[in-house]
Amino acid sequence: MENRKLIKIATAGSVDDGKSTLIGRLLYDTGSLTTDKLEAIEKTSRQRGFDYLDFSLATDGLVAEREQGITIDVAHIYFNTNKTNFIVADTPGHVEYTRNMVTGASTSQVAIILIDARKGVIEQTFRHFFISNLLRLSHVVVAINKMDLVGYDEDVFLKIKADFEALVEKSNFNTEQITFIPISALKGENIAKKSSEMPWYVGNTLLDHLEVLEPEDLQEQAFARFPVQYVIRPKTDNFHDFRGFSGKLYGGNLQVGDQVTILPSFTESKIKSIQLFGQELDVAVPGASITITLEDEVDISRGDMIVKSSELPSSEKSITATICQVNHKPLRIGEKYTLQHGVNRVLARVESIQSKIQTDFSGEEKTEALKLNDIGKVSFKLSKAIHFDPYQVNRSNGSFILIDEGTHDTVSVGFIDARV
Repeated sequence: MENRKLIKIATAGSVDDGKSTLIGRLLYDTGSLTTDKLEAIEKTSRQRGFDYLDFSLATDGLVAEREQGITIDVAHIYFNTNKTNFIVADTPGHVEYTRNMVTGASTSQVAIILIDARKGVIEQTFRHFFISNLLRLSHVVVAINKMDLVGYDEDVFLKIKADFEALVEKSNFNTEQITFIPISALKGENIAKKSSEMPWYVGNTLLDHLEVLEPEDLQEQAFARFPVQYVIRPKTDNFHDFRGFSGKLYGGNLQVGDQVTILPSFTESKIKSIQLFGQELDVAVPGASITITLEDEVDISRGDMIVKSSELPSSEKSITATICQVNHKPLRIGEKYTLQHGVNRVLARVESIQSKIQTDFSGEEKTEALKLNDIGKVSFKLSKAIHFDPYQVNRSNGSFILIDEGTHDTVSVGFIDARV
């Protein structure tokens, strides 16, 4: 059977923009709703006097849990077509849920930003795009929803498109990676089938557009980074001399024969073998969970990193990063935390808070502390060097979390800045 490609999507929209309806419609149009769920939607829609299926009910359980105060940072929803598997990270759009969108978008490749055609670009739209830009998402789909409520007017669509493009000009986002699609999630217009109500729109439907995206095009072009999660030393006669190093490969490829450097010791060796679920590989690709062996006896522990000798990362005890505060306890100058970078942990002290960043691209302001959902520039002093790339170069090796030493709660997520 042909392997389906996988696309990871983060959705963002303000209250009543129709995000739940859109997700429900995608589930329905791809046959991803179970029979009992579909029957429940039909029954509830009739009870409410609707002459249509209310697809927002497909995610009602998640909404109800949020309204009851149950913490769901990100709800992951799965659907597929004949060609593609999709994972949707559904996050709330309010400013108080900035941390939720950061969490959901951090592992996504594509963002769908919903805009209500009646309201146009609003403050929350700024925040949603700011986070998409901050997290270096490869592609953004601007879905202008509820076109049925504005008479499917092309001028409304073009006005919102122009307003959003003016916002993009304030960022460093590649405008070629933004696609605008007019839709009605409620009516199913331009979701899975072309809309006869909007003949002026000549592009793909939303689902067709998502299907033509290729994971390779959305994959960052970065150097190979292999943080060691586990050292394998079987205590059996058959594998008495086996010494393997397991982990997940990020950024780029590794292959047998590559000259590699082990950090932090800077010892060098060559890759002897690569194994994936018992199979021998010549080349490992990003995202693969593999075990590698080296030609030399090298002292390696969990938290060390294996890289190509020609592609060394930065190794520093001081870093500057963009921080999103995800905990109610404010981040202040002088505070000490555990910084977890991949599988490696070091102690970190907040040296300075350079600024708080406005998510409407209006600039930065001075602050003494970063509170819940604030985003700011922060400098840290570390107890020992970490081996990193700037986030804009390598998302996985340029990000970290801060952990409160007393409560062990995650307090911040960080994205390491490039050194000027």
